[in-house]
Amino acid sequence: MYLEINGLYKSFGKGENLTEVLKGITCGVDKGNICVLLGPSGSGKSTLLNIIGGIETADCGTVTINGDTVNHMSERELSLYRRKHLGYVFQSYNLIPNLTVKENIEVGAYLSDAPLPLDDILNTLGLWEHRNKIPNQLSGGQQQRTAIGRAIIKNPDILLCDEPTGALDYNTSKEILKLIEDVNRRFGSTVIIVTHNDAIKNMADRVIKLRDGMIRKDIVNEQKISATEIDW
Repeated sequence: MYLEINGLYKSFGKGENLTEVLKGITCGVDKGNICVLLGPSGSGKSTLLNIIGGIETADCGTVTINGDTVNHMSERELSLYRRKHLGYVFQSYNLIPNLTVKENIEVGAYLSDAPLPLDDILNTLGLWEHRNKIPNQLSGGQQQRTAIGRAIIKNPDILLCDEPTGALDYNTSKEILKLIEDVNRRFGSTVIIVTHNDAIKNMADRVIKLRDGMIRKDIVNEQKISATEIDW
């Protein structure tokens, strides 16, 4: 397995206010796969994604990516690892408001030793004609495309997507999912998508269902379909 997760526990708070969020998560994802972490609010899926991405630390357990154990890294090593190997897409776009689309994406390029060509990214994302606009001149879908561009221009090994369609309407959501699928196919990034939308699991190679901080199902999807075909 390219990504291996073994015995992860995570809790927040202390004493009477202690809440166990992850309760012994063990799973893995093959290189180049699309994996969906599926579950209701409070199931622990976003916490798991943040630990994989080195944003939060587990109480115990390990996360190993391509042989490197993230938990064993110093803060400096972890920061460098995030810069070089991970791309992040969140429900909130987090764009820099006074920079153009092109400049917002370039921010990601500065974090990589071997960024993908900017013009190629703009064309792939359908943003070429919008490249000189600032975020408040864009639709929600165009802003999310820009956020994806900023993440993938780094040419990350793993693209982490936390509810990437959560703030978007149905048609725009499907466009963004198709775009993530295209990025996976074209650039070979391993993709992990956190969602509560059951339909999105149908585009994944692997589906990990969480509830109450535990894995309820971990399945390989034998009937994977294109993002354009999913419906909800």
